[in-house]
Amino acid sequence: MYKLFFKRIFDFCFVFVVLLTIWPVLLVVAVCLRLANKGAGILFAQERPGKDGKVFKVIKFKTMTDERDSEGNLLSDEKRLTKIGKFIRSTSIDELPQLINVLKGDMALIGPRPLLPQYLPLYNREQARRHEVRPGITGWAQVNGRNAISWAKKFELDVWYVDHCSFLLDLKIIFLTIKKVFVREGISSKTSVTMEPFTGNN
Repeated sequence: MYKLFFKRIFDFCFVFVVLLTIWPVLLVVAVCLRLANKGAGILFAQERPGKDGKVFKVIKFKTMTDERDSEGNLLSDEKRLTKIGKFIRSTSIDELPQLINVLKGDMALIGPRPLLPQYLPLYNREQARRHEVRPGITGWAQVNGRNAISWAKKFELDVWYVDHCSFLLDLKIIFLTIKKVFVREGISSKTSVTMEPFTGNN
């Protein structure tokens, strides 16, 4: 009953109160990014598959510039990630605009993180079960390693959450997420400043 009905009510009420509380912080972050991103903007929206694989646009703070090399190609993530952007990403502040996605019903507060649409045909049947619930701003995989664990382990944790979703588990994930933000664990993988692409084999 919680997963099908009360979870959505809890998400909406909780996020509405949070937005009313933190809007001054969001304003300060927006001003800082406006100055740091060299004209690249402060927000960006990307298509992501949500519940049942339905694609929506997820909103995030933009933590990188749009700087390019002499041939017009974007520089690497590491070179485009600003100092302010690195701090905002390490504290997960870049995820806060997704609270709007939660209000709209595209996302939940807790759930598997929404990934790229091109990954959809790469999932096996078990991995695809992560789309049986709304994607979340944070989730079981995020508090158990985030980008520092393998894709296979991440999907295993996502599916475990789908099968064990409950109010108490969501509260546990919220508190563990707050802890992770302060400790700043698992922001990067071992081989990338963010996370290496999923190829279906990793």
